[in-house]
Amino acid sequence: MTAATFNNCLPAARIRTDDEALVRYGRDRTTSFVADPCVVLLPETTDEVVRIVEAANRDRVGLVPSGGRTGLSGGAVAGTGQAVVSLERMNRVLEISAADRLVTCQAGVITQVLQATAEQAGLFYPVDFASSGSSFIGGNIATNAGGIRVIRYGMTRDWVAGLKVVTGTGDVLDLNHGLVKNNTGYDLRHLFIGSEGTLGFVVEATMRLARPPEAQRVLVLAVPRLDDLMRVLETFQSAVDLSAFEFFSELALGRVLAHGRGQRPFATPSPFYALLEFDASADDKAVTAFEACIAANVATDGVLSQSDAQMQSLWALRENISESLAQEKPYKNDIAVRISDVPDFLREVDTLVKSRYPDVEVAWYGHIGDGNLHLNILKPAALSEPEFVDRCHHISPELFALVQARNGSISAEHGVGLLKRDFLGYSRAPEEIAAMRAMKTLFDPNGILNPGKLL
Repeated sequence: MTAATFNNCLPAARIRTDDEALVRYGRDRTTSFVADPCVVLLPETTDEVVRIVEAANRDRVGLVPSGGRTGLSGGAVAGTGQAVVSLERMNRVLEISAADRLVTCQAGVITQVLQATAEQAGLFYPVDFASSGSSFIGGNIATNAGGIRVIRYGMTRDWVAGLKVVTGTGDVLDLNHGLVKNNTGYDLRHLFIGSEGTLGFVVEATMRLARPPEAQRVLVLAVPRLDDLMRVLETFQSAVDLSAFEFFSELALGRVLAHGRGQRPFATPSPFYALLEFDASADDKAVTAFEACIAANVATDGVLSQSDAQMQSLWALRENISESLAQEKPYKNDIAVRISDVPDFLREVDTLVKSRYPDVEVAWYGHIGDGNLHLNILKPAALSEPEFVDRCHHISPELFALVQARNGSISAEHGVGLLKRDFLGYSRAPEEIAAMRAMKTLFDPNGILNPGKLL
């Protein structure tokens, strides 16, 4: 592959082949894949993206979309001489309409900037996660990002009112235009949401906004057993409207504390913890639910935020887990089943993990309120990363078979990318995969977009 393919697409200053750029832009937060791009391209307009796609088709050069590169599945890794197309310069908020509760922005707008823009207009963008300070809205859409408030607000898909995309043929599709009602056939925007950049580049998005929520409270509970987490969820859901219901293990909390990223919430450690967020007006009902959990012995202690600062410090215990584990190069499993299946599924997975990984540490955490569990297998110091990944990769089918038996997902929110491409059949039937391949052929007939990912 050669960078010369793109010489007429962008000014020379926005075509980079230096080693620093190739390394920085060539990968995401996964560490087990080697990055080897031929060039980094930095477009600023939709027309420039079109020219890049046309040139790539002419010379059959693969294009890897790059956003904030916070992904955890290898979806933004350029591993075999592809060109990286970074959308970081397409970072303008184009329009905000309070009457429509819509904001239109380019794909490179950082999620946190979108949230702040909405707040300045007296509105609220609710999709949120630990990487909101660095992830791009285009990447959120390409992976259908979820995060910490899915239980109340849903996934990114639920907030996309319109999209502008450049397909693998270089066509520009302007989809739905922010309409609430539009029954004119296929709603193509939903094909691109979650497509991981394999069908087209998201270059602009019109996102729905909401009325700001009332003040929130955060409650952290000490939970003695894995099964008890669901009892806690059921008790609180019958009493209050939850904005979030997260869980994490003592091992995960220990890593956060060891890195100085939080303070222990209770004097006595607990095997597991639940973090709940709800409207402050429901304090009395939440206290009653907490007392019921204590009486039923499904919780042994609790701490309720009394200020915004306390709320943020309690959230830090959960949100800093991924970063605190990162240096141990964990093998991540991001899995989901229906909420009603979670208790039995947790027991099955826990049994499997203990039998297959008796010599390694396993950190549990996740968005259990929407059925999403994060299982992080920590690499022993004595094992090289390739050996460790290979071992986990060979055992993953047993885990995914449990997921498949419950019609669950092998990737609830991180996407498939390179990491789980070979396991897609555990969540998608052959007929579904065939239909996905047909869509890929339609929108990207030469297979230049994010080659080797997802399918």
